[in-house]
Amino acid sequence: MFKFHMPTKVIVGENCVTTNPQELIIGTRALIVTGKSSGKKSGALDDVISVLENEKIPYHVYDKVENNPEINDMIKGGIFARECQADFIISIGGGSPMDAAKAIGVYATNEVNEGFQPYDIFTGKYKNKPLPMVAIPTTSGTGSEVTPYSILTLHKEKTKRSFSCVDCFFKTAFLDGRYTISLPLQVARNTAVDAMCHLIEGYTNKKASPSSDYMALEGLRIIGKHLNALENGNLDINACTELLWASSLGGIVISQTGTTIVHSMGYALTYFCDIPHGMANGYLVYEYLKRVDSVRVSNCLCALGIKSLENFKEYLKKILPRVRNFNEKEIIDWSEISIKARNVASCPYEVTREMEIEIYKSSLM
Repeated sequence: MFKFHMPTKVIVGENCVTTNPQELIIGTRALIVTGKSSGKKSGALDDVISVLENEKIPYHVYDKVENNPEINDMIKGGIFARECQADFIISIGGGSPMDAAKAIGVYATNEVNEGFQPYDIFTGKYKNKPLPMVAIPTTSGTGSEVTPYSILTLHKEKTKRSFSCVDCFFKTAFLDGRYTISLPLQVARNTAVDAMCHLIEGYTNKKASPSSDYMALEGLRIIGKHLNALENGNLDINACTELLWASSLGGIVISQTGTTIVHSMGYALTYFCDIPHGMANGYLVYEYLKRVDSVRVSNCLCALGIKSLENFKEYLKKILPRVRNFNEKEIIDWSEISIKARNVASCPYEVTREMEIEIYKSSLM
């Protein structure tokens, strides 16, 4: 027996935002949640504003989202949403703006007070439903446009933590390759590796099912078509659109299965070393796969069009530069945090702290 639930409508293709105003506008007053540059540089913000103004929908822009959104900033975003009297959210950007939109949507309708404390967001149960939301991704990696997850930074715990709520699924996701074609090449590589890790972790997960397996292998097959372009930097509009779709498939997969230790161990690299999320996962995924059932590994590699696990390792080395050196003490400290993550239980094999230390060392030293 298995279950499958995916309530987000996905629209794929050039100009899908401007040609589908009825799907973009799901309320009477919009809050646009984006980063300082992601919406503007991609052209997505201009397209959204054009639709809203043509339809005479009032809007405000919240562009204070930083990389790795921090929980207290999300509370401020919720206050801003209430002050604007927004009744729906349009999220534009990569994983950070989309994660932020979900948190802001919760805090907008559940004011922090004696009855609702900041960390209550992690329960996934709220007195009031979050604001309805739509998403326009401008990177091809996170898949957040089709997941109920939001990952927030917690400085007190020196890590990241996710919350999940079925009402945090976006109503519609708009995938337009025009919004990713101008990404710096290393950002395109990092985000594609993040999508690849979602698909691999979902396929090798204890919670995998026939439906998630089918989509995981299809997503890997699509990414495999564009491995050379990611290495050489020859990404055209078709490749960008297909990579966006593969990223969404990765999001759909982990919505059913969750992730594994690749993600929880990677959070330390992002939090402590400011290493991009996809790059961090890419450093670790080879050592994770070495311990996975060989049939599952073979199926992943076959879908990608890669002959062996060693070839996979070499490809990742080519596209993911090492940005710093690592030492044993910090690795031991990180393992103390990452071993407590919930997705340890989703791994296809038993995970111990000693194993995580070994994976860190083999991957980073």
